[in-house]
Amino acid sequence: QVQLVESGGGLVQAGGSLRLSCAASGRTFSSYAIGWFRQAPGKEREFVTAINWSAGSTRYADSVKGRFNISRDNAENTVYLRVNSLKPEDTAVYYCASRNGRVVTTTRGYDYWGQGNQVTVSS
Repeated sequence: QVQLVESGGGLVQAGGSLRLSCAASGRTFSSYAIGWFRQAPGKEREFVTAINWSAGSTRYADSVKGRFNISRDNAENTVYLRVNSLKPEDTAVYYCASRNGRVVTTTRGYDYWGQGNQVTVSS
């Protein structure tokens, strides 16, 4: 089993940046792919980005390409999401999730989820 805890969210002005963290506990973290998803009020949870266990493969949603960057430090059992050039439409609860396998972009492809972390972008 894997436990995930997100941190680093908050309130930021449009154009600003944040670094979100996803800290994991449990065995064999380094073999898990980690994904970030977000859910805005009244909307479905959507894929943002994901990284495989070796950090050799990443995927990004079109809406965040060029602005968001995912990375991981397996020695620290942590995945980072750097979010730049934030827009009001990026406002959402951001979740990290893990799966034992390759990167996928669907919510049902992930087995363990964090509790979520609010990111609010003011205009």
